[in-house]
Amino acid sequence: MRTTRLVATGAAAMLLVAACGSGDEKSGGDDNGVTLTIESWRSDDKQVWDDTIIPAFEEGHPDIHLKYQPTAPTEYNAALENKLDGGEAGDIIACRPFDISLELYDAGHLAAVDDLEGMDAFGDIARSGWITDDGSTTYCVPIASVIHGFYYNKEAFDALNLQVPETMADFHTVLDAIAQDGTYTPIAQGTGDQWDIAEVDYTGIGPNYWKGEQGRQAIIDGQAKFTDTAYVAPLEEMATWGRYMPNGFEALTNDDSKVFFANGDGAIYPGGSWDITGFERDADFDIGVFKPPVPNGGDPCYISDHVDIGMGMNADGDHQDEARTFLEWVASKEFAELYTNALPGFFSLRDDPISVDDELANEFVAWRDDCESTIRLPSQKLNRGEPALWDELYEVSSDVVNGTLTPADGAQRLQEGLDAWYTPGE
Repeated sequence: MRTTRLVATGAAAMLLVAACGSGDEKSGGDDNGVTLTIESWRSDDKQVWDDTIIPAFEEGHPDIHLKYQPTAPTEYNAALENKLDGGEAGDIIACRPFDISLELYDAGHLAAVDDLEGMDAFGDIARSGWITDDGSTTYCVPIASVIHGFYYNKEAFDALNLQVPETMADFHTVLDAIAQDGTYTPIAQGTGDQWDIAEVDYTGIGPNYWKGEQGRQAIIDGQAKFTDTAYVAPLEEMATWGRYMPNGFEALTNDDSKVFFANGDGAIYPGGSWDITGFERDADFDIGVFKPPVPNGGDPCYISDHVDIGMGMNADGDHQDEARTFLEWVASKEFAELYTNALPGFFSLRDDPISVDDELANEFVAWRDDCESTIRLPSQKLNRGEPALWDELYEVSSDVVNGTLTPADGAQRLQEGLDAWYTPGE
């Protein structure tokens, strides 16, 4: 399945747009206008919003001002909920996908957006992160997805005469050659944070084993279990990766891993398209990307093309009409082209073609032509109980890589945790 199709071109695209929130005045702005404050966790994007997105919107809407007000990613959920409960949140809310935002909608904090102009450009997969279980209501405008893959040091590959791997056997041939040479650490990653081992590694290579949406839906519907071969096999593959990681990888965080790769010490970094900007800024060598290798030659390929960010409207905001105007702009193709090119690696969820100017972003998005897209397996419906599936998967994935848990025992733990509270169909 595809979330959308973006066309790779060399044409430079304009830069983006967005905004949110409630406020009464804009410092240095028109006192007669309305200010919408954007609540978001994307603190890394503040300069882009301030310098390009906000000016682009305000140029065409001189009576509506925008203020981008991000909260630290780890603090955003709790801080936003407190603001909403206290009536202090902005008019525009950046929406994380699935249950986090669904809870806000169920609590009456997010307004329905189905009737906004431009919403007909988003298909079922694009809306999947922000739609009620019965499919009747969409409560955030879909903005962008991110794609999982592997970054690699092109200079290292050239020096060792290595080819981009297509299969897992190829992948191990590459890893062994790098290890034998000794100049580079094969995999620049550690398990210190856990989340990336689960979200990037397991749900990155896993779709090639469980056949993307088919396997994800099979778990949701109760037609498959984590103890089935298709879900154990990715863990078995990951169990081999520890010996290719840096010494002391158990304490290496995701930020440490990115620095390790950008410094030229590691040859391959399992990551996502969201890492593009940082690597293009920090690395002084040529970087390439390759999609998750398939188990066997000739197998169809699947990519994790995960719906990542949307924008909704505070149902109790003071400026409903202006907020709707802004969100209709967010739903437009103009915004999609601005956003996609201002933040390389965050790909528009619109159904129509969007031009992409960044070389690495083009490489990622081109995989949609050859592979079917899916989303991270635990994200929809499977993370609502105790133990939460994501929490279990963080620990299981990391323990498997660390060598302290067997893949079979890890899969059994995942299924038992899910069985403790989840009943398919309810």
